[in-house]
Amino acid sequence: MNNPSHTGGASWHVVQTKPKQEFRALEHLQNQGFTCCLPTLKTEKIIRGKVDACIEPLFSRYLFVRLSAANGNWSPIRSTRGVSKLVAFGGRFATLPDACVEALQGVQQMSPQRLFEPGERVAITSGPFAGLEGIYQLPDGEARALVLIELMNQPQKLRLAVESLRKAA
Repeated sequence: MNNPSHTGGASWHVVQTKPKQEFRALEHLQNQGFTCCLPTLKTEKIIRGKVDACIEPLFSRYLFVRLSAANGNWSPIRSTRGVSKLVAFGGRFATLPDACVEALQGVQQMSPQRLFEPGERVAITSGPFAGLEGIYQLPDGEARALVLIELMNQPQKLRLAVESLRKAA
């Protein structure tokens, strides 16, 4: 990213999107020629009983667009599909420094955020072991996981459906 003084006063502005329409807003703004940044994060989620890798916006309902105060018609932004509004405080549009947006773009390069990490305490929410806590060991296929629990003073490895686990409090 460039320094605003080198780009004719351009700076990053905050755009609020409609619920769950961040990617739609990004696509339509880029189609209109705007330079945009939508920081994303790779995560794992349980979808239809299986662990699936997903890409989600880092900030729900927000993205950033590079705008110049000197030249540019900002009015099309408000009517862009997926966009709710340009964020403003006290009549001034919210802006971010270039370094902040660069740092946010660096987050996208990280590895996926795992649903559970080995060694993490998990609670079993359903099945015959519901209510017990254990230690997550590793994934066992797409829909199952190995969990270590203590049963009758003995450590036991169980294969459980991932959807029946949650992080322990």
